Amino acid sequence: MPEAVLVSALRTPIGTAFKGTLRDTTAFELAHHVVSAAAAGLDPDRVDDVILGEGLYGGGVIARHAALTAGLTSAPGLAHNRHCAAGLAAVQGAAASIRAGMDELVIAGGVNSASTAPKSTRRVDGEWEPWMSPTHPDRPDAPNTDMSITVGWNTAVRAGVSREEMDAWALRSHRNAVRAIDEGRFDEEIVAIETPHGLFSVDEHPRRNTSAERLAALKPLHPEIEGFSITAGNAGGANDGAAALVVASDTTASREGLPALAVVRSWASVGVDPADMGLAPVKVIPKALKRAGLSLSDVGLFEINEAFAVVPVAAVRQLDLDPDRVNVSGSGCSLGHPVAATGARMLATLVHELRRRGGGIGVAAMCAGGGMGSATVIEVAGA
Repeated sequence: MPEAVLVSALRTPIGTAFKGTLRDTTAFELAHHVVSAAAAGLDPDRVDDVILGEGLYGGGVIARHAALTAGLTSAPGLAHNRHCAAGLAAVQGAAASIRAGMDELVIAGGVNSASTAPKSTRRVDGEWEPWMSPTHPDRPDAPNTDMSITVGWNTAVRAGVSREEMDAWALRSHRNAVRAIDEGRFDEEIVAIETPHGLFSVDEHPRRNTSAERLAALKPLHPEIEGFSITAGNAGGANDGAAALVVASDTTASREGLPALAVVRSWASVGVDPADMGLAPVKVIPKALKRAGLSLSDVGLFEINEAFAVVPVAAVRQLDLDPDRVNVSGSGCSLGHPVAATGARMLATLVHELRRRGGGIGVAAMCAGGGMGSATVIEVAGA
């Protein structure tokens, strides 16, 4: 069985939705930019497929659109949706096809433009009203349109995580992201993009001036709920961005002279009760590691998406992880959460950070709308 290796791992800088630099750049343009960058140097006729996560954007198969605009006419396209984990699942699907011997070279990732996403309506009793496809059947304890309750608050209550702990993690996230930017640690993964507002090359969501005092002063999102501790500060952002990784068989990479940056060792996805969504990484990380014959102690770095700060805090506590190995370059609270792109962004960051550190095992994990979780295990060879 061939190995699935990552030979390229790129992303756009992440924009703040509605008011940031990417506010007038569509998902189609973001996808074109990052897929074209990923395809640079490849024989277009050798690319077997383009797979992109594109949750909440209307279902137009952006991957095929990007394949055509990038000159990959013979590559079809696949729209992948596992909600927040869509970009991660796209890479997993590409790796599966390669390990099965069906494909040899696939571009996979995700794209999200909250700023330009279309609005849906549906007809009810003869009248048209706004509508969004629900992630799961609506329930009082797990509303399908309010993740601050379904993910944030529920996880805080179940895992016993305080407001102070969440705010501290969010502050750490901003500081880690700013440090990574200033040290140039994202330079290899980011491909600058020209926008109507100028060349965009640096993530704009991290806040350099945030502080424990500023975070503590923010009002809870649901003051009517006693003790509610989720704020805009300890929640992930609304963001725009895209990421694409080139996944190849090891034999193809060797034959074509492509660099094997990392090996995809394993992956797993799980379902949980929607009210327990924020704890899904606790369940899926051991499952993915077991499939690779690895344990938690083998892992050098974790990326656990900060859909809300409480998600990695709970995972660190319940899995007894070293927090210094988790989200070392920031995550959703700081870099932002461009939903369908986030999983692929996490993998790109993980690949380059592990290489910078001399190799090792990395795990990217996240919860996802509807009561899901997903994780991917990669290995970067030592120098």
